[in-house]
Parts: sequence; C-alpha cells; structure tokens
Amino acid sequence: MDGMIFGRTSLSCTLLLWVFQACSGAIVVKVSNKEEVMKGETAKLPCTYTGTDSPSTFVEWFYEYQGNRIRVAYHSRSGEKTLDKDTILTGRVAMGADFTLTITDVKPSDDRVFNCQVNAGVEGVKDASTVLKVFFAPEKPILTKPSTQSISVGGATSSEIGTCEAKNGHPQPRIIWFKDDKPIPEEKDRKKDTYMVLSVVKEDSDLYTIKSTLYMRPTRNDKDSVFQCVVEYKLPKDKIEEKKSDPMKINLNYPSKKTTFTLLNTLPIKEGDTVEMKCETDGNPQPLFEIKKADDTHTVQNSVFTIKSVKRDASGEYLCEAQDFEADPDAELTGTINLIVNYIDLVSITPEEPQVVDYGTQVEWQCKVHASAPSTVQWKKGSSVVETSSSFSKKEVTYKDAGEYLCVGSVPSVPGLTTQRNVTLTVKGKPQINDPAPGVVKKEGDMVTLNCSAYGFPTPQFTWKPSGKESISVEDNMVVSSVTLQATADVMKNGVICEVSNSYGKEQKNFPISLARAIENSSEGLNLHTSLLTTFNSLIPHLPTKFPPSHHSPPLLPSLHVSLHWGPVADKQQGGSSGVVVAVVVCVLLLLLLVAIIYFLSKKSSLPCSKKDKKEVSTTDRSGNIVVEMKTDKPNEEAGLLKKVPTEQ
Repeated sequence: MDGMIFGRTSLSCTLLLWVFQACSGAIVVKVSNKEEVMKGETAKLPCTYTGTDSPSTFVEWFYEYQGNRIRVAYHSRSGEKTLDKDTILTGRVAMGADFTLTITDVKPSDDRVFNCQVNAGVEGVKDASTVLKVFFAPEKPILTKPSTQSISVGGATSSEIGTCEAKNGHPQPRIIWFKDDKPIPEEKDRKKDTYMVLSVVKEDSDLYTIKSTLYMRPTRNDKDSVFQCVVEYKLPKDKIEEKKSDPMKINLNYPSKKTTFTLLNTLPIKEGDTVEMKCETDGNPQPLFEIKKADDTHTVQNSVFTIKSVKRDASGEYLCEAQDFEADPDAELTGTINLIVNYIDLVSITPEEPQVVDYGTQVEWQCKVHASAPSTVQWKKGSSVVETSSSFSKKEVTYKDAGEYLCVGSVPSVPGLTTQRNVTLTVKGKPQINDPAPGVVKKEGDMVTLNCSAYGFPTPQFTWKPSGKESISVEDNMVVSSVTLQATADVMKNGVICEVSNSYGKEQKNFPISLARAIENSSEGLNLHTSLLTTFNSLIPHLPTKFPPSHHSPPLLPSLHVSLHWGPVADKQQGGSSGVVVAVVVCVLLLLLLVAIIYFLSKKSSLPCSKKDKKEVSTTDRSGNIVVEMKTDKPNEEAGLLKKVPTEQ
C-alpha cells in the first residue's frame, strides 16, 4: 500500500516537473544580432520578450568581459529599475521601459557582446546575445624612408625600402603596398626577396596603430619606381574605404654603364655668353668628372661645367671622363663636345672722321665687317634703313641729309651678335627758309607769334623786320627762330620779314598777317554764294530754255541766263503748264534774294554795292516771248563755284 502511494506521489512530481519545464520553455527573448555605430555616437540595443505575463518578470542587461558577465542595468515589469555602478558604461548608459539599452558617447572599448536576460520567476529564465561593433577611420598613412638613405643594387640580402604607419583606427585596419600603382602581394616569409613585417599596437584609447615595413632586393629598373601604401578599413554596413600615403622614390645606388656629355645652351653661342656643359653617367650616385681641353683640365663634382663670359679662344673639343671605380669593366666613361664660339669684330668705316661737305656735292663711306660666320651690313639714319650694302654714298647732298649715320654689322645665324659704329655728315651752304606760315590775329594791335625755320651751315643768324621778342631752338639739323610782336597797321599791311644769313649768303621771306574775322566772313559769304548758285542750277534743268539743243549746256558763268517763255512755243512744249512753273521759280528767286539781303545787312549793317558787283535784270520781249536774264560780272569767283548745266540738243 505504501509502495503504491509512493509510486503515485513520484508520478505526480514527475508530471508537475514536466509541466513546469514545458511552461518555462515558452519564453522567447528577441534582440538584434549586431548593432554598428561610429565612435562617439549613440548605440541603441533593443530587447523584447514573449511567453510570460508574470507581474514579477524583470529584465537585465549584461556585457561579457574575460569570460564573465557583468550586469549594467535592471528593469522590472512593475517599473522598478537600477543602473549598476563601477562598470565601463557607468554614466553613459540608460534602460527604457521597453527594455532598450542606450549607450551614449560610444567608445572602442564598448565593442563587445551584450546579453539581455528575462527572469519570469517560476516560469523560468531566458536570454539572448547581441554584438555591438564600434568603428573609427584611421589617420592618413605616413610613408618614411629607412635611416640608411641609400639602397644598393645587387646586395646579398633584401634591403629595407620603407615603413608605412597608420594610426588610431578601429577595428584593426589593413596595410597594402603599391609599386608604380600596382599592388605588391602580401608576404610574411622573410626568406623571400620581397616581404613585409607587420606590427600592431593597441593604444590606451583602444584604437589600433599598425606599421608595415617593406623589404626588397631592387634592380636598376627600380631607380625611377614610385612606392606608396594604402590603409584599408571597415565602416558600418560592410563598407570598406581606404586612405593613401604620399608617394615616395627610393635612393638607389647602381654602377655606371655609359657617360653622356651635352651642351645645355639651346642657341648658337657668341662671345660674352655663359656656356654650360653637362657630363653625367647612367649610374647613381654621380662620380667625379674631369673636363679636358688640350692641356687644360678641370675637376667637376656636380656634373655641370660652366664658362662665364666666354671668349672666341674657348672654341674647340672638350673631353669629359667619369671617375667611377665601381663601374662595369666594359662601361663607356668618356664623352666629347665640339664648342663653337661665334664672334664679330668692331666695324671699320672709311673715312672714319666726320664729313663736312658743300651743299649739292657728293659724299661716300665704306663699312667693313669681320665675323666668324656670314654677316650683313646696314646703314641707318635714326630708325630708318638707308642702305643695305657696305658702300653708302650720296651724289647731291641736301641739308636734310645732314646728321648721324650708323653702320650696323650682324650675323643672322647667331641672334644678338651685332656691332655698330657711327659717322657724322655736315652740309655747308647758304641758308634755306622753309615755307612761311601766315600769322592770324583777331584784331589789329593784338600780339602775334611767328616761326621761321631754316637750314644752313655755319649756323644761320636770324633778323626780323620789324623786330620783337625772339627765341631760338634747334630741331635735328634745322634752326627755328620764334618772334612775338604787335600786329600794328603797318604789320597788317606789309607783313613781317624773316632774314637768315651765314657766311655763304642770305635769304628772306615775308610772313603775312591777317584777321581771323575777315577770313571767317569771307568763308561764310562764299558758302552763301555757293548755296544760291547751286539752287539756281537745280531749278534750271526743269525750265524750258532758249538754247538750241546740244549735248552740253552753256556755262552759267560769266553770264547766268534764266529764260522764261510764254506764248505758243511754251504752250506747245509744256502742255499749258509753263505759267505754274514760272510762278514757282519767281517766288523762289525772290525768297533767296530776300534772305541774302537780310544776311549781309546783319553782318555789315549795309549791303555794299559797286560797279563791279552790280547785277542787271532786264526784261525783253522777243517774238511774243518773255525772257528774264540775270547777269554777273564776276567770272573768276563764280567759275570755281558753279557746275555746268547740261542743255538739250
């Protein structure tokens, strides 16, 4: 009986235990597998659960450290919560009512596994893990050369090429080496010709600093190679970026195989130039050089041999020899240059003394040039070229020919290689006065200034009649005398005389003086007269004339004829319109006459009339026709102002 009771009790306990385990297995905790955040940002780790409604349920957050779980926050379903002290998150962590763990100012040390644990009392305990990943981009990598600045070709072991360092990255970045923009395969085996040695340092800030040193056995082909390193790092959402170092060339030593000797001057060399000759080998470093010309030897260390202000005797063959004792046995260590220094001697002129000749006589010079290359000769007076041959002559010299002449010799094939020499020509003779310019004054009694210019040698002397305030100036080989005096009545009538004299003779010319107003009035009257006559001429072709048909009209001057016809002839030719034409013409003539009278009265207060200027108007009846004629006796004035009017034939 007792055994039956014990068996039943045992079965009940077993069933109760099974039920408890089944119920406890119904709790489900959900977190994200991974949360990614940049250093200094805020991370949020959500946590939710299902499968229990127990009011005693509470949630705890832990982080893992060296195999242990350290709690950082507690929150019950009833609202009770606690933030644990003395953890790596103290002061930067919070837990909300939805059980989300919030971490501010995330640090690289926060990169670890976090656990969200749900405790439902008798219903059981469940948890889930999430990983917090913290990222930070490293600094630009720095590439440095080894302490031994030079690397030799053909060494028994690999040489250090350079070290690449990238600081403060998280997670640990990666360094990749490049040569001439091509990646160098990563190799850690130090028995290889090319390999890298990597070192990693975790700073106090939990950021990583990595260094990679490259070792190689370079060849001559690496003398111009460009090395560079790249740091590759990760960012959230599986993004990969990189930063490049500055490029670097290595100092590679290798023996010489050939020597080159070149002239650095690009233009033909002339006396006075600076000459530069460069001697170099295809090895590194450059050795000492010996530059030889005949028995003259110079030792050059920087490979450039310089000759300042070179002379013609520097021409000749130069030999350069490299003093490289580590060069290949079959290396060519010498080079040659043939230096040509161009020159030109000072031109010689015959005769070389200044020439003084009489006006109208002949003068001649010869100019010779000696140079290292074909040369040319030009004779110049001022900026003008007057002759392009060595001989220059003038058969009949004038005063304008006097002055300084320049013989310029040059070598066209050598820019800037020129020389020159000057001679002077003086022309003797009687003075010659240039055409005088008349003086103009506004009214009688004003002051007037006159300029009298003359050629001549010996220097001419000036005399003004009447005299005034005088000044003398020289323009080229011409002398100018200026006088200022009063325009008296006698001066206005007779003008002013300029007399020039020297030992060969004298010459004089009269300078007329006129009123500016008289010239203006004369010009205005002439313009009005021309306008009136032009109007007449424009009307005449439209009127019937008494001239017989011809291809050329009779001249309007000296007599201007305007013939108007009435009667049968006019009626027949014009078809009854002659009367209208006559009326229009008469009105126009009267209007023009009135304008002319008013103009002259306004200018001179009266209209001057003389027998010479009198105009006649006559009316004559010829066979029943009326003829109106206008005549003038001023043929000379009007002949130049009027054009001939064509007449029908």
